[in-house]
Amino acid sequence: MENQKEKLKVTTESQPWYQEGLRFKCTGCGQCCTGGPGAVWISQEEIELMAKHLNLAESEFIKTYTRLIDGKRSLIEDPVSYDCVFLKDNKCSLYSVRPKQCRTFPWWQQNLTSKKAWKEAAQWCEGINHPEAPIVPSSEIDSNL
Repeated sequence: MENQKEKLKVTTESQPWYQEGLRFKCTGCGQCCTGGPGAVWISQEEIELMAKHLNLAESEFIKTYTRLIDGKRSLIEDPVSYDCVFLKDNKCSLYSVRPKQCRTFPWWQQNLTSKKAWKEAAQWCEGINHPEAPIVPSSEIDSNL
């Protein structure tokens, strides 16, 4: 009997609450690039791609557009609005080479901990639960976590 309960527990815990998928479509509103202070973590590979896209030397890109936080590299923000430095007219000016952190939004752990967290994220991201958005399968969501 206990063995059956253990199997049930494992099966239940392995299924995320969003196992049927979630509705999302990026509308390009730029809301995920604004808000309170934060960090957009970037890798060396991303620095190389963004610098090349801007026709800059990596050292110039790093000096102009990044900062070090606890030994990790992040994009800088507007000091007043906290918008990402690459947000122009509510659009990402580096969209095709944007960092992984940006590419994987809204599939961030903090947005997927519960239905409540997902609904809270939807209050400022119009693409979450958008009526015209496709249902993104849980396998795709998990691959972006």
